[in-house]
Amino acid sequence: MLIYGIFLLFVFALLALDLGVFHKSKKPVSVKESLAWTAVWVSLALLFGGVVFWMYSTNFLGVNPKGDLPGKAMIDFYTGYLIEESLSLDNIFVMALIFSYFKIPERFQHNILFWGILGAVVFRLIMILLGTAFVKQFEWATYIFGAILLYSAYRMIRESDEESDFKDSFGVRLLSKIIPIDWNHQHGKYIVIHNGKRMATVLLACLVVIEFTDILFAVDSIPAIFAVTKDPFIVFTSNIFAILGLRSLYFFLSGMLHRFEYLKYSLVFILAFIGVKMMVVHFIEIPSWISLSIIATALAIGLLVSLRKTK
Repeated sequence: MLIYGIFLLFVFALLALDLGVFHKSKKPVSVKESLAWTAVWVSLALLFGGVVFWMYSTNFLGVNPKGDLPGKAMIDFYTGYLIEESLSLDNIFVMALIFSYFKIPERFQHNILFWGILGAVVFRLIMILLGTAFVKQFEWATYIFGAILLYSAYRMIRESDEESDFKDSFGVRLLSKIIPIDWNHQHGKYIVIHNGKRMATVLLACLVVIEFTDILFAVDSIPAIFAVTKDPFIVFTSNIFAILGLRSLYFFLSGMLHRFEYLKYSLVFILAFIGVKMMVVHFIEIPSWISLSIIATALAIGLLVSLRKTK
């Protein structure tokens, strides 16, 4: 577990640097700034793939007790990262709906996403460790995960883009039972004192909805990585690197989400492909590099078609 502790310290240091230094003031994130930060997070993920190769070559801190090939571990990391980054695009569409529904000013959105991602790191670590233990204990778990992904693909193709009533969501109803919510406060605080009574604000309600939404997305994305590898370190690190760049990617794409309407079909294909791969894993082994190529191609086609259709 020492290797996880070191990685988490690295992640928390990056997040602290992000919020405490580069985004200390509450101001809207520009497209130029978000593009620069997206490039930073993607570059860090690509560099970490090289670190994975070195760690598995040297068995750093016992990360590779079975002696897996370092090259395979690196490709598995990149494949898992691309899967997570792809599926996170659907998460971005939902985030935009949530912020629009709660009428959250742009200058507060980065802070909400920061705390949302911090919570996501913790929740996903727990879910990945439990999922890894489940897969190792029961071989038939891959069929369950495959079925979940196939159902997720079906649900994605059937769902509409209409705005949900997020005030009636499970997270908000749970929060309202713990603390009253002041729906009118929009001044950057999560908890306020009103008439001597402690109350949650709309920002905290929004944060809770985003947190619960991420958990729902993790139910899709985490099983998807298990189709690539069952190594918990690869699963966790590729997952976390993808969500670390989610905020900057959101601010870069939020103003032009309407241009990516056909991307959903690529995500449906990716989910279905990974679901089928998990269903046949005991009969047909699809190499990681082939999976990486198929997923990258599907994503590229979706992006290109979307951009051509919306010119």
